[in-house]
Amino acid sequence: MRANVAGLCLSVLLGTAVCSAQNAQQPAPAGVQPDASSIYCSGFYTDQKVPDELRLISGEQANYKISFAQGDYVYINHGGNQGVKEGDRFAVVRPVSEPLEVPWFKWQVKLMKAMGAAYEDAGQVRVVKVHPNVAIAQVSFSCGMMQRGDIVRPFEERPTPPFKEAGKFDHFAPVSGKPVAMVVAARGFHELVGQNQAIYVNLGTSQGVKVGDYFRIFRYQGSTSEYAPQTKGYQYMLYGYGSAPKRYEWNDLPREVLGEGIVLNASRNSSTVMITFNSVEVYTGDYVELE
Repeated sequence: MRANVAGLCLSVLLGTAVCSAQNAQQPAPAGVQPDASSIYCSGFYTDQKVPDELRLISGEQANYKISFAQGDYVYINHGGNQGVKEGDRFAVVRPVSEPLEVPWFKWQVKLMKAMGAAYEDAGQVRVVKVHPNVAIAQVSFSCGMMQRGDIVRPFEERPTPPFKEAGKFDHFAPVSGKPVAMVVAARGFHELVGQNQAIYVNLGTSQGVKVGDYFRIFRYQGSTSEYAPQTKGYQYMLYGYGSAPKRYEWNDLPREVLGEGIVLNASRNSSTVMITFNSVEVYTGDYVELE
């Protein structure tokens, strides 16, 4: 009997300890340093034409392969006569567009056009054999499938910016007073994103943005610019669940700071940002400001 009582007491104590640990405020998780996929597979927007005279035209087993990936041998349409040499390294990119062409928020289409064309990083290839007008290359790094017609560009190292600790994230950060923009799009044209995913914002080098800068992500309560159904006035009243004593507009209430991200790539009017920390989900249509 005493053993049973002792066991019960121990169970209660352990349960209390577990509950206390679960209810205690948890520290922000450690920041994840960028790997090769984060740096070289994040994609980009640009309003400058990407030279496209060099293309991936085919590859081995082309009679049944509709795409090419890590380790495959592919053919590019330049060879020794065009200056290609064995050992040359190239990056492979592809212009992409929203397949459904359905905007998520009010200004999305207009802002996308201002940022320019969207490009997906497909990976990298290294030349192993050169013919006069064609070269054979092996896929050395793959972000996803490569396909006939993809644009092949001379490889350029992308800087790996230093991360700051996620524990320094300020959930109630005051307005920085620096330029403000929006989360216009995300890699893969997702509308909901989170940590380690790439987003595209409508600020770039023309507005002073550079690789390694941090953007703070936030939203206003009361915004109904999304095309998803929204209950008007939800920030101060929700039918059946109470209401505030007076009407509050979006600019009467504190903004909600959602997370932050680091700039991996910047063109004239847009930047590729990797989310390094977020406390809740981030949507296209949320706002960003330079920290």
